[in-house]
Amino acid sequence: MIKTPAPLDPAVTDAARTLCAGGIVAYPTEAVYGLGCDPRNAEAVQRLLEIKQRDPLKGLILIAASFDQLKPYLVALDDNTRARVLPTWPGPVTWLLPARDAVSPLLRGAHPTLAVRVTAHPLAAALCRAFGGALVSTSANRSNEPPARTAQQVRAQLGADLDYLLDGVVGSAANPTEIRDAATGAVLRPA
Repeated sequence: MIKTPAPLDPAVTDAARTLCAGGIVAYPTEAVYGLGCDPRNAEAVQRLLEIKQRDPLKGLILIAASFDQLKPYLVALDDNTRARVLPTWPGPVTWLLPARDAVSPLLRGAHPTLAVRVTAHPLAAALCRAFGGALVSTSANRSNEPPARTAQQVRAQLGADLDYLLDGVVGSAANPTEIRDAATGAVLRPA
């Protein structure tokens, strides 16, 4: 029996169109609302950093619906790294992995690595699929402010600066995702 895929939520389609046009979109993730854009669009990434008032040397996270969506940004993983990283996805674990030389410093900051995650949040994953690739994903808040966990909080902090707000419910995680160093396995930011 052939299964017909469920129709895509029109709001997800609209959010993906906004991303393709260079816009900034807020969307729910595993623990907080994310603020995202097309990682290949330097103007959009720069605008996102300005909205957040984030130091570009810190770098950003990319989320994806599958590991294949992250491959264009990463150096090929060795077997040990694959064995450490891939079993944690999809899930709320962000890994620092070696970035390709061509990856913008706006994404990786002052680091040779890139923070990446295959998201377990169904709406965030649907957005990545509709967009057709990985997205920038940083918490939807101004730097040094608490991350937004509801659409109302996103509107209050960032409403005028957003091009689209994909309304939904964040996952059950109490804190932003754990960040681990793939080279050592060290936890750099606990969950």
